[in-house]
Amino acid sequence: MFKLLFILFLTIPLIEIVILIEIGKVFGAAYTIILVIGTAALGAALLRHQGLSTLAKVQMNMDQGNLPATELVEGLILLIAGALLLTPGFFTDVFGFLVLIPSLRHLLARTLLKNFIQTRINIQQTSSGNIIEGEHWESDSNSS
Repeated sequence: MFKLLFILFLTIPLIEIVILIEIGKVFGAAYTIILVIGTAALGAALLRHQGLSTLAKVQMNMDQGNLPATELVEGLILLIAGALLLTPGFFTDVFGFLVLIPSLRHLLARTLLKNFIQTRINIQQTSSGNIIEGEHWESDSNSS
């Protein structure tokens, strides 16, 4: 896990720098800065709308007595999307904008939730040792 995070924190900024330099060569520094600020502003506006919509779904499910697990995971995904969209650059913006698509975000949330539940079940089964199924009943010792 540490290796993966190290590689991500090293390569993503380098990719962003290369993309910013290349776009700066084509459009100029001023337009590149305006594009970066514009994508951050657009992303923040879309994120606010999507976040409020997701919060409404969470409240609706809780009012109905349902566990809003998928919606909570979607909220976490939106939080990460917000960080990606507010990070200066275009590479991270692509991923941030992709998860603002409701159907894609819902699919990602369901997949993450399913994998998390499956992992938890596997860990519980292996950590508890042998599972012995059976029936148990108590008998009254005075009646014998």
